[in-house]
Amino acid sequence: MSTGAVDPPLTEDADRVVVGRVGRAHGIKGEVSVETRTDEPERRFAAGSTLFTRAPGGAVVPGRLTVGSTRNHQGRLLVRFAEFADRTSAERARGTWLEIDVAPGERPEDPEDFYDHQLIGLAAVDPQGRPIGEVVRIEHNGAQDLLQLRLGDGRVVLFPFVTALVPEVDVDAGRIVVDDIPGLLTAE
Repeated sequence: MSTGAVDPPLTEDADRVVVGRVGRAHGIKGEVSVETRTDEPERRFAAGSTLFTRAPGGAVVPGRLTVGSTRNHQGRLLVRFAEFADRTSAERARGTWLEIDVAPGERPEDPEDFYDHQLIGLAAVDPQGRPIGEVVRIEHNGAQDLLQLRLGDGRVVLFPFVTALVPEVDVDAGRIVVDDIPGLLTAE
């Protein structure tokens, strides 16, 4: 549903957003599988594109990677980065987030999508419009994205960012509709 991250921008005029995550190495020539987090993988992972990196603890990668080539293999995107000469160097990057900078106000091509930084600070309301809290962060996990919400009572909770539970996101109006089920935001 969402396509970006909340890291600080590289420059004053840009916001950093996640477009993918490095998976395991494929073969011996430095290719890696990439879990895409963008609706435009052909654009974001085009040969020659430069991506910024945010490595988890233990990963060893340069601050930027240059796409050498891409291909699809059994439903997965495989990417060869110029900086990875072999399987060993590629495997060290496993788990690394791949990011790009976007200009303020830039929106994804699909009007149903948005970048994480556009969601931070939105008011979370229930389907009747009653205030619930505020979006403070988006967490990207393997199974699904999660909204980190600061509730009216000050508690911070994680809420599944799926259409069934978040039926409406209105960036222009500054709100997001959260359709709670017992146990997610409140005790049963």
